[in-house]
Amino acid sequence: MMNLSFRNLNLPRRRTIIIAVVAVMVVALLFMGFLRRGGRSAEAFLTVPVKRGDLTATISATGTVEPEEVVDIGAQVAGKIVAFGKDKNGKTVDYGSVVEAGTVLARIDDALYAADVDQSKAQLGQNRAAVQYAEANLKQLQAKLYQAQRDWARAQKLGPSDALSQADYDAAKSAYEAAMANVEVGKASIIQAKRNVESSQAALQRAQQNLDYCTIVSPVKGVIVDRRVNIGQTVVASLSAPSLFLLAKDLTRIQVWVSVNEADIGHIRPGMPVSFTVDAFPGEVFSGEVGKVRLNATMTQNVVTYTVEVNTDNANGKLLPYLTANVKFVVGERRNVLLVPNAALRWIPQPEQIVSAARGKIKQGTEGASRSQPSAAAGKAEPVRGVVWVAEGRLVRPVRLRLGLNDGSMTEVESGELQEGTPLVMGEMEQQAGKPAPGGSPFAPQLFKQGQKNGGR
Repeated sequence: MMNLSFRNLNLPRRRTIIIAVVAVMVVALLFMGFLRRGGRSAEAFLTVPVKRGDLTATISATGTVEPEEVVDIGAQVAGKIVAFGKDKNGKTVDYGSVVEAGTVLARIDDALYAADVDQSKAQLGQNRAAVQYAEANLKQLQAKLYQAQRDWARAQKLGPSDALSQADYDAAKSAYEAAMANVEVGKASIIQAKRNVESSQAALQRAQQNLDYCTIVSPVKGVIVDRRVNIGQTVVASLSAPSLFLLAKDLTRIQVWVSVNEADIGHIRPGMPVSFTVDAFPGEVFSGEVGKVRLNATMTQNVVTYTVEVNTDNANGKLLPYLTANVKFVVGERRNVLLVPNAALRWIPQPEQIVSAARGKIKQGTEGASRSQPSAAAGKAEPVRGVVWVAEGRLVRPVRLRLGLNDGSMTEVESGELQEGTPLVMGEMEQQAGKPAPGGSPFAPQLFKQGQKNGGR
């Protein structure tokens, strides 16, 4: 075994060997730096193959589960709640109680209203008695008229003479005329008394109705969603009826009220299929369809939104009112189409990375992400175009495409010179700063990071 040592060599030979070793190391470092800077190959790019598959484009929004039809039951009289009624199962009316039309929900203290009814009944009886009195008085006045009429007839036969003085003659005439007037007054009194009776009947009906209002009944069949009063609480009915119960008519048919941004509302149409999830049942997807788009838009912090009603079936009763729903409107579906990742559409190479034949045709930035990211609901009126890049050795070649639907991560290719399996460049292989590539020298210059070369993408 040979044992080499610099000590056994003379000084000139030692210097020659050191210079040779340093020269070899410098040449190796320069060669490796050249390979890393100018000898880039396809392995320097991060690529992904073009795939064929299915794609569903959706618009995402958030909404609230609402009963399809609710009835707000209020009180039309003021008073203290003294009792609740019984539901269909014989239990006290409460949240979730099932009630029938006409079921007693609550009772208000009716002492004052019962007294008003009694007072109105008494007044009605008094006015009816006044009618009878007026009718009897009219008969008496008619009898007096008959007597005055006979006296006046005799006075006319005798005339002013020795048998009948002028004064008696005039008195008979005046008595007759007064009797006729009294009869008319009697008739008017009867009419007035009858009108008083009608007024009393109306007052009694009003008092009775107020008394009936003390018993709150359900106008329809349904489920109590909200009970807003307690026993002992006083409700005050003034300009508006206070709300006591909120009743849902049918919870087997339920809606989702979705707030949709104005940028997406143009793609929503009645009958569009919808899927949504709720946090109460993770992993379960519910389906429905768009019912109507409300036109009364709202603006919050300069953002205009429209409410879209989504109808869904709730026959199993799983969906509860007022759950938060994560909704996806299905704008379009494609089956067995070419798909490219959106990241490949967003990547833009440096000018020196493009093949020389395409450098003059591609302007830096003109085929960027703004043109290659179609909306999730891209229409057909104006085709959306984009560019992807295919590696050719250490350079890349552009391929122009006509794009279709986009689901947020993949985009449909409608046309273009692209085939299934073609590797598309999504970026460049990154090297951690200060660390060598596998099998490389720690002294070799490192590649720039992708974010540094491509604007932090």
